[in-house]
Amino acid sequence: MTEIDLELSDGRSLHVYDTGANDAEDRLAVFWHHGSPNIGAPPEPLFAAADRLGIRWVSYDRPGYGGSSPYPGRDVASASTHVRSIADALGIDRFAVMGHSGGGSHAVACGALLPERVLGVVSVAGMAPFSAEGLDWFAGMTPSGAAELHAAVEGRAALEDYLESTEFDPEMFTPEDHAALEGEWSWFISVVNLAMENGPGGFIDDDLAGVGPWGFDPADIVAPAIFLHGGRDRVVPSSHGEWLARRCPSAELWLYPGDGHISVLTSGAVAAMGWLRERAEAG
Repeated sequence: MTEIDLELSDGRSLHVYDTGANDAEDRLAVFWHHGSPNIGAPPEPLFAAADRLGIRWVSYDRPGYGGSSPYPGRDVASASTHVRSIADALGIDRFAVMGHSGGGSHAVACGALLPERVLGVVSVAGMAPFSAEGLDWFAGMTPSGAAELHAAVEGRAALEDYLESTEFDPEMFTPEDHAALEGEWSWFISVVNLAMENGPGGFIDDDLAGVGPWGFDPADIVAPAIFLHGGRDRVVPSSHGEWLARRCPSAELWLYPGDGHISVLTSGAVAAMGWLRERAEAG
């Protein structure tokens, strides 16, 4: 895997990861949008499937995480600008996007705002906009998760105070999630630890962006899209994925009733990658 620091026109930099720079012509570039709080390293548990399917992972640390400069006040739409800059720098014309959890909305942003370049969109366990009409946004979340996001709605100071006064709540994950985290998805532990090494700034910016105006409408996605969700998800309830799938004319809902926030990756991620490859070949 190649890692570079890309300097942007405003002087900020993004830390970029690329698994396929040496055989780029034979692979479909898929931009991975990481969860919150993670760094942007692409998902190691999916590397074998990516090799088999001819997928090149490209990703980056969102601003404030890892090696990327902070960008306080960013919205979800800013992901499309960052991805466009990275794709241009790497000479990638068209690509797909895939995001998990907090990265799901950022993948959706690229689908909505880069229609001429995005071939397909996969959002795994991603949130709906806070303004989603007809959605009981907090319903089904664990009390700790709902409290965190209620604090985000109140603003940066309230969220900072909340995060300083609370600890990780294992109840946010189902038994299936814990099994996944003890198995191949133990990889998450490393990317979470690295994401928090320099403090919670990137995490705070993610939460604030998630409950703020996104800067686009998910209905504007024209590329084929999948909203992949676990029916037992306690972090982002499946009602969010269901709402998004109804909102986007080009979308399918892949609902795995027995899965949670992490285990849904075990159940559906490889199939979704295969679906992206098929959409790219068809297009």
